[in-house]
Amino acid sequence: MSNPFAFLGLQIGAQEADRRAVSRFDESRRDNREQDLDMDKQGSEYNHSGHEELIPGIPGWVPGMPAGPIGDPMLMAAYGGFNPQFGFIPPGPPGPPGPPGGLAPSQKEIIHCKECTLFPPNPNAPLPSTRERPPGCRTIFVGGLPDKITEEMVDDVFGRCGPIVSVRMSKKNFCHIRYEAETIDNEVWMRLGENYIGYNVFVNRSLDLSGYRIRIGSNTDHEYTGRLHVDFAQARDDLYEWECAQRAVMREMRHRQRMEQDRLRPPSPPPVIHYSEHEATMVGEQLKTDAFYKASTLVIQWLERGDCNRRTATTFYHMIQTTNSHVRRLMNEKQGFEQEAAEFKEKMKQRMQCLLTECTLPSSVVRLAAY
Repeated sequence: MSNPFAFLGLQIGAQEADRRAVSRFDESRRDNREQDLDMDKQGSEYNHSGHEELIPGIPGWVPGMPAGPIGDPMLMAAYGGFNPQFGFIPPGPPGPPGPPGGLAPSQKEIIHCKECTLFPPNPNAPLPSTRERPPGCRTIFVGGLPDKITEEMVDDVFGRCGPIVSVRMSKKNFCHIRYEAETIDNEVWMRLGENYIGYNVFVNRSLDLSGYRIRIGSNTDHEYTGRLHVDFAQARDDLYEWECAQRAVMREMRHRQRMEQDRLRPPSPPPVIHYSEHEATMVGEQLKTDAFYKASTLVIQWLERGDCNRRTATTFYHMIQTTNSHVRRLMNEKQGFEQEAAEFKEKMKQRMQCLLTECTLPSSVVRLAAY
């Protein structure tokens, strides 16, 4: 039976982790509140001055012209990012070195969903803080949700990052989202060993939404707005599945190592049959059959090991006599085969001479007919 106090401790630990994540989100929200007010004020002044509508964080944007790296293929390849039309664009390989001072960071864009809109954070704001990534993490914590948000809206926003397995909503303006497990490359896992903790691409994409301001519809009340705070979540299911997969990969790696060691190990010599009366009787019978070579080799091994003594001398004498008789029989058979081979050669010689004589007769007839 499982310990109830251990399970209670796990629940208290999970609640404490959620409480810390909420407190970190509240601190980040208070720090960015003044920056949001300044951005709204600047955008309002820019619109009243007769210019086109300004997207927060992207000065000088003109409708119809892609903003940020979306309009520049070089920037798209270098930085990647989120494109409302194409989704998340992964970063490409590093290109040639640019001009001194480097390129400007990629600008995030407004994301339009079915029932809500996401506004990017200030590009000059510090990056959101996250906890240490748990091994095999595919569950995220999302804080700062509006009071009027629904599970369908959360699924619509974060479903762009990857297929979602479950969404657990809370009454305290946060939720937990679990993504599907990716196919893990066992070869990469084996090269990195136990240090590989996994990097779910769906979780990585969802972290890019941290800091976005969310607004439901066109209502700007407090109940319809919020600032997203996305962080790693420590889930027991993720850790259990990760440990199971890790054990399977470690077993496969140990199996491959044993196979490689067995392949490189030199072959062991064949086992030597120890001397006994029963084995000596069987060897004596084998010396008279076609298994003579194997039986004679075993007799030699017994003699080299010193198994021949006063008690076994008679048995060895009979085996040696049997070996001698078999050798004499083989010599007689060899002599008979040699005589048969000599007779066959003589017959072949005579037949060849007859063929040569018969071949000369037609030539003689042709020569005489020519006269």
